Amino acid sequence: EDPSLERHFKGHRDAITSVDFGLNKKQLVSGSMDSCLMIWSMKPQMRAYRLVGHKDAVLCVQFSPSGHLVASGSRDKTVRLWMSNLKGEPTVFKAHTATVRSVHFSSDGQSFVTASDDKSVKVWTVHRQKFLFSLSQHINWVRCARFSPDGRLIVSASDDKTVKVWDKTSRECIHSFCEHGGFVNHVDFHPSGNCIAAGGTDSTVKVWDVRMNRLLQHYQGNSAVNSLSFHPSGNYLVTASNDSTLKILDLLEGRLLYTLHGHQGPATCVAFSRDGDLFASGGSDEQVMVWKTNFDTADYGDVVKPQKCGSSVDGTHGTGSEMDCDIHHKKTKSQDSGRTHQQQEEESSLANTLEHIMGQLDVLTQTVSILEQRLTLTEDKLKECLENQQKIIQNKTN
Repeated sequence: EDPSLERHFKGHRDAITSVDFGLNKKQLVSGSMDSCLMIWSMKPQMRAYRLVGHKDAVLCVQFSPSGHLVASGSRDKTVRLWMSNLKGEPTVFKAHTATVRSVHFSSDGQSFVTASDDKSVKVWTVHRQKFLFSLSQHINWVRCARFSPDGRLIVSASDDKTVKVWDKTSRECIHSFCEHGGFVNHVDFHPSGNCIAAGGTDSTVKVWDVRMNRLLQHYQGNSAVNSLSFHPSGNYLVTASNDSTLKILDLLEGRLLYTLHGHQGPATCVAFSRDGDLFASGGSDEQVMVWKTNFDTADYGDVVKPQKCGSSVDGTHGTGSEMDCDIHHKKTKSQDSGRTHQQQEEESSLANTLEHIMGQLDVLTQTVSILEQRLTLTEDKLKECLENQQKIIQNKTN
């Protein structure tokens, strides 16, 4: 069955720049050139919430892994952390000296990485709310930065036409991929962490093996690729392009699977939900669309099969090389049969407990931040009062 449009949301007053699903698909967040974030409820008739605070266009948004925080980056040079339950003021992070184009949480939710027009990639801690370090070898705007699933690597994409892979511990660039012929708009890690995919203004999507540092697949399209997202299985990739289409690529067979039309004007962003059942897209038409995946993803093989060639997104063969990633996917039913029902229940209970703890930690972090902001204000007022008193005393003495 083909992917189908489930819902569309209207409320933004300018182009959509970024979309992301919450943990349980109950919420969807979008950022826009109208300087606002919108949190949409997936339940019918539930109202949407507009988050106002940024002083310029919001270019990137993402839910934290626990789903309790939303990060946003803006042309106003700041990153803000919002509580997804809308309580309290956002925490503001300032270190970039130009537009922030990308924000991404590590899988443990402890850190996030940002990319900026100041040509740097910066890493921050979430709970201590501190800037940690910069990665600064790009020579033009950095459009996108992402953590690997295990948090050990960072990948970045830039207008200098390169994709760079960084070691988070040593803070060194361990490889640069230079095959793109234009600005690289978006990059992301395959769920296995073994591969990356990037799309750019040269109308291509390229997939590389980050262990062997070689190009695996190449897809040639007809217009600039603005955004992409891996399906959680790792077998599919969805892209958003300037020609207003969304394209779903089958990475196992190295071919275009679907071309979806819905947006009027450029499709600017796209993201799968965490279970892959849905994906969301945004466009310059100010609309957010939610699509049901529908295609068969129930049974994955152990590894991605080698492919001798990639393909272009118009269906003809491209110039890709082998897709041989040793990428491990979800277990098949036969592999799952060894696990007992009790083990599954224990794992589920542990996951729920960890999620609850992370949620409470997020709440405490935000509360501490608000208290610190109030304390700072109180200190400033006290200083001002003391200075005024000193002036009065000096005037009287004189």
